[in-house]
Amino acid sequence: MKKNYTKILISLASLFLLAVLIYQIPAVNSRLAWRFDVLRIYIKNTINPVGPVPTALPVTPQINTSTPVPTNTIIAQISTPTATSIPLPAQVLMSSPPYEKQTPNNCGPATLSMAMHMYGWQGNQTDISNLIKPVTGDRNVNPEEMRYYVRTQAGWLNLEYRVGGTIELLKRLLAANYPVMVESVTSLNPADALGPADDLWAAHYLLLTGYDDAKQEFTIQDSYHGPDLTISYAQLEEDWKPFNNLYMVIYYPQYEEEMKTLLASHWDPNLNRQLTLDLTQAAVSEPSADAFDWFNYGNNLTYFARYEEAALAFDKAREIGLPLRMFRYQFTPFLAYFHSGRNDDLLALTNYARGITEMSEEAWLWYGYGLYRKGDNAGALKAWQKANEINPNFFEDQARKAMQLVQ
Repeated sequence: MKKNYTKILISLASLFLLAVLIYQIPAVNSRLAWRFDVLRIYIKNTINPVGPVPTALPVTPQINTSTPVPTNTIIAQISTPTATSIPLPAQVLMSSPPYEKQTPNNCGPATLSMAMHMYGWQGNQTDISNLIKPVTGDRNVNPEEMRYYVRTQAGWLNLEYRVGGTIELLKRLLAANYPVMVESVTSLNPADALGPADDLWAAHYLLLTGYDDAKQEFTIQDSYHGPDLTISYAQLEEDWKPFNNLYMVIYYPQYEEEMKTLLASHWDPNLNRQLTLDLTQAAVSEPSADAFDWFNYGNNLTYFARYEEAALAFDKAREIGLPLRMFRYQFTPFLAYFHSGRNDDLLALTNYARGITEMSEEAWLWYGYGLYRKGDNAGALKAWQKANEINPNFFEDQARKAMQLVQ
């Protein structure tokens, strides 16, 4: 009986060792590691739920949205006839790039890879993520990181991104043979839930390669759902709004003048932001303004370093209610609360963001700044080290500069 028991233990130990060895195989690890991480997070949030986005601490200043916008000057700039006023074709369909199914948490690199293939690039999403998102658990890639990759690794191309995009502008770019990437909302598979109360709201990059006015829809390359799918104009507008209608376009540098003509007033980044700020200010002046209107308004105010006003706009967005993962993808509230001296709000929000997305270098960086301002140098150093650990390639400079404050 004792021998049989020993054999069973040896067999179980052997199976465990074999499982550990198999798990070390890169192809197996890449498929299973993120699933284990999802399960770990689900169990943690079942035991200790993170809850909704915390509302702001009480403040006395009131935000002023009474200025009528857009101004006559802005209207004149928008309505000035240019080459972009040429009527667009009713339908455009570009040749589809080789489809690339995203690996876990990799829609940004996969979408960028497909877009770059349309310009003759020969790499894949792994080449991109190895530089700008080396840790699989890092669940977000910012437009700045994608632009950085194009400019440093494919210098014969350029990438620009702007906010405040419209359906008409997307069609104008597609008609000129420029595919467009947009950041929008998707609904996650329930198997990816953070916990029982997860709203399953997440960001997702799409590549637009055509449109059809008769059907009122775009053709999209979706790294998660499949190639050559369609989305209605109305649905894209709804899904696009939470990200300030951000769009990205790749072009050959020698055709920059054409890109300037296509974007018109929106080519200049500052004017683009001013135009978008005016539109979002008008939106929050309406009784129907929702959390995303206020959040976008805060984003655009932050761009112009109007931090106190921006913080109040973010307060309003939080009061109305934001999705759980909002701060996995957007970080301007951290800047606004830091620069407006509202350190307790900064710490509360970054701590919440870390609870939702542990592998977020941006959340750890700003959490560190909040701890530093509070006088916790040791805690700040650990937070900045964590930020650098998550993204040592792209974030090294920012994390190193921060760490020098306490070393």
